[in-house]
Amino acid sequence: MANPQFTCTVKVQPLPEQTDAGKGLHAFAYTINIRNSGDITAQLIARRWTITDARGHVDEVRGLAVVGHQPVLQPEQEFEYTSWAQLRTPQGTMQGSFLCVTELGEVFDTPVDEFLLADTSVLH
Repeated sequence: MANPQFTCTVKVQPLPEQTDAGKGLHAFAYTINIRNSGDITAQLIARRWTITDARGHVDEVRGLAVVGHQPVLQPEQEFEYTSWAQLRTPQGTMQGSFLCVTELGEVFDTPVDEFLLADTSVLH
Protein backbone atom coordinates (compact mmCIF):
# COMPACT_ATOMS: atom_id res chain seq x y z
CA MET A 1 0.00 0.00 0.00
CA ALA A 2 1.36 3.41 -0.97
CA ASN A 3 2.35 6.00 1.64
CA PRO A 4 1.76 9.45 0.10
CA GLN A 5 3.44 12.24 2.06
CA PHE A 6 4.91 15.66 1.37
CA THR A 7 6.89 17.55 4.02
CA CYS A 8 7.49 21.29 4.05
CA THR A 9 10.00 23.74 5.47
CA VAL A 10 9.54 27.51 5.54
CA LYS A 11 11.89 30.51 5.59
CA VAL A 12 10.58 34.06 6.13
CA GLN A 13 12.21 37.35 5.22
CA PRO A 14 10.90 40.93 5.61
CA LEU A 15 10.30 42.91 2.41
CA PRO A 16 11.27 46.50 3.27
CA GLU A 17 10.62 47.72 -0.29
CA GLN A 18 6.96 46.57 -0.01
CA THR A 19 6.51 47.80 3.59
CA ASP A 20 5.07 51.19 4.53
CA ALA A 21 4.73 51.23 8.32
CA GLY A 22 3.16 54.71 8.18
CA LYS A 23 0.28 53.24 6.17
CA GLY A 24 0.13 50.09 8.29
CA LEU A 25 1.48 47.81 5.58
CA HIS A 26 4.10 45.20 6.48
CA ALA A 27 5.28 42.75 3.82
CA PHE A 28 7.07 39.44 4.16
CA ALA A 29 8.45 36.93 1.67
CA TYR A 30 8.16 33.27 2.51
CA THR A 31 10.01 30.47 0.80
CA ILE A 32 8.45 27.01 0.98
CA ASN A 33 10.42 23.86 0.25
CA ILE A 34 8.15 20.89 -0.49
CA ARG A 35 9.69 17.41 -0.51
CA ASN A 36 7.98 14.19 -1.49
CA SER A 37 8.86 12.16 1.59
CA GLY A 38 6.44 9.38 0.64
CA ASP A 39 6.91 6.38 -1.60
CA ILE A 40 4.66 7.33 -4.55
CA THR A 41 4.72 10.07 -7.18
CA ALA A 42 2.21 12.83 -6.37
CA GLN A 43 1.15 16.27 -7.53
CA LEU A 44 0.42 19.45 -5.60
CA ILE A 45 -2.95 20.74 -6.85
CA ALA A 46 -4.06 23.62 -4.59
CA ARG A 47 -3.23 25.64 -1.50
CA ARG A 48 -5.07 27.10 1.47
CA TRP A 49 -3.56 29.73 3.79
CA THR A 50 -4.79 31.39 6.98
CA ILE A 51 -2.93 34.64 7.64
CA THR A 52 -3.47 36.29 11.04
CA ASP A 53 -2.10 39.69 12.07
CA ALA A 54 -1.21 40.73 15.63
CA ARG A 55 -4.70 42.26 16.12
CA GLY A 56 -6.39 38.96 15.26
CA HIS A 57 -7.54 39.96 11.76
CA VAL A 58 -7.68 36.80 9.62
CA ASP A 59 -7.36 36.51 5.84
CA GLU A 60 -8.06 33.23 4.05
CA VAL A 61 -6.33 32.50 0.75
CA ARG A 62 -7.37 29.54 -1.41
CA GLY A 63 -6.53 28.66 -4.97
CA LEU A 64 -5.17 26.24 -7.50
CA ALA A 65 -1.40 25.83 -7.81
CA VAL A 66 1.45 27.70 -6.12
CA VAL A 67 2.97 30.61 -8.05
CA GLY A 68 1.44 29.18 -11.22
CA HIS A 69 2.81 25.65 -10.77
CA GLN A 70 1.26 22.30 -9.90
CA PRO A 71 4.48 20.32 -9.45
CA VAL A 72 4.57 16.55 -9.86
CA LEU A 73 7.13 15.15 -7.44
CA GLN A 74 8.61 11.67 -7.48
CA PRO A 75 9.73 10.24 -4.11
CA GLU A 76 12.55 12.36 -2.61
CA GLN A 77 12.08 15.08 -5.24
CA GLU A 78 11.71 18.69 -4.06
CA PHE A 79 10.04 21.87 -5.28
CA GLU A 80 10.74 25.31 -3.84
CA TYR A 81 8.91 28.57 -4.38
CA THR A 82 8.80 32.06 -2.93
CA SER A 83 5.72 34.20 -2.49
CA TRP A 84 4.74 37.02 -0.17
CA ALA A 85 2.07 38.26 2.22
CA GLN A 86 1.18 41.68 3.56
CA LEU A 87 -0.11 42.39 7.06
CA ARG A 88 -1.56 45.45 8.81
CA THR A 89 0.73 44.86 11.81
CA PRO A 90 4.52 44.38 12.07
CA GLN A 91 4.05 40.71 12.85
CA GLY A 92 1.59 37.89 12.48
CA THR A 93 1.35 34.22 11.64
CA MET A 94 0.54 32.05 8.68
CA GLN A 95 -0.47 28.40 8.40
CA GLY A 96 -2.17 26.24 5.85
CA SER A 97 -2.11 23.15 3.71
CA PHE A 98 -1.62 21.85 0.21
CA LEU A 99 -4.15 19.60 -1.53
CA CYS A 100 -2.25 16.82 -3.29
CA VAL A 101 -3.09 13.74 -5.35
CA THR A 102 -1.05 10.60 -6.04
CA GLU A 103 -0.51 9.14 -9.48
CA LEU A 104 -3.15 6.55 -8.49
CA GLY A 105 -5.72 9.29 -7.80
CA GLU A 106 -5.55 9.17 -3.98
CA VAL A 107 -6.12 12.64 -2.48
CA PHE A 108 -4.18 13.77 0.60
CA ASP A 109 -3.47 17.00 2.49
CA THR A 110 -0.05 18.30 3.39
CA PRO A 111 -0.24 20.58 6.44
CA VAL A 112 2.08 23.57 6.80
CA ASP A 113 2.54 24.31 10.50
CA GLU A 114 2.04 27.86 11.75
CA PHE A 115 5.03 30.12 11.16
CA LEU A 116 5.86 33.67 12.23
CA LEU A 117 5.74 36.59 9.82
CA ALA A 118 8.02 39.13 11.48
CA ASP A 119 11.30 40.94 11.13
CA THR A 120 13.18 38.86 13.70
CA SER A 121 16.08 41.34 13.70
CA VAL A 122 13.89 43.83 15.62
CA LEU A 123 12.23 41.38 18.03
CA HIS A 124 13.48 41.32 21.63
